[in-house]
Amino acid sequence: MTEQLVEAAENTIALEDDNNLERSQLKIWDLPTRVFHWLLVVSFIAAYVTNWLGVSYFAYHLWAGYFVVILLVFRIVWGVVGTHHAQFVNFVRHPVESVKYALHLTRGKAKSYPGHNPLGALMVLTLLLVLLLQAVTGLFANDEIFNIGPLYGYITHELSLKLTAVHKELFYWILGAVVIHVGAVFFYVFVKRENLIKAMITGKKPAHNLAQATAIESSRIWLALVLIVVISALLAWIIVAAPEASLDLGY
Repeated sequence: MTEQLVEAAENTIALEDDNNLERSQLKIWDLPTRVFHWLLVVSFIAAYVTNWLGVSYFAYHLWAGYFVVILLVFRIVWGVVGTHHAQFVNFVRHPVESVKYALHLTRGKAKSYPGHNPLGALMVLTLLLVLLLQAVTGLFANDEIFNIGPLYGYITHELSLKLTAVHKELFYWILGAVVIHVGAVFFYVFVKRENLIKAMITGKKPAHNLAQATAIESSRIWLALVLIVVISALLAWIIVAAPEASLDLGY
């Protein structure tokens, strides 16, 4: 009888420990990374809408592009000097590991990662690169009517037209990547039961899914603010220092 009571008490304690572990959360995503993510979403939508509305909204489209450039350059720098899980070195993995993860995912055996998983890391790198290329080419583009990018004066009209074509074409590739990204997020939420959306809002993930994971202690907000100010000032200087130009239609 005594042994049964002791066993029951041990089971109760173990159950309480499991419940406490499930309730415990690890701080994974810092505030600057989360703010970057959602501001990039808003800026991308704003850039699309202002372009769709027509040439009279070009100034707003341009400002959306400026925000995208600042955000992307910040995220690249933050990937070097930011918090643990935001750093590229801590989530970009060898292609072989990405393939293995994909195979395990199809078999329902893929492990959870505190930060980006190997496939998510590939998507992050892809989106950062194509969005930056999209935003930068827009700075040199023109609409062949009367609107030009702020850096149009640095290049020839012919090169501007080529960059404009790239700028337009990239949008559809980016849209495809975004659709894949959103689809993958919903897959993790509803199939794998990993709420990545909530994690990118709160910055926290359940500890019971992340054995031996490293939680961040600080978001380094002041460092992020300094970087944003420096990057914004640098972009402003580049734009202001650009040579004045008018649209050269060749006639």
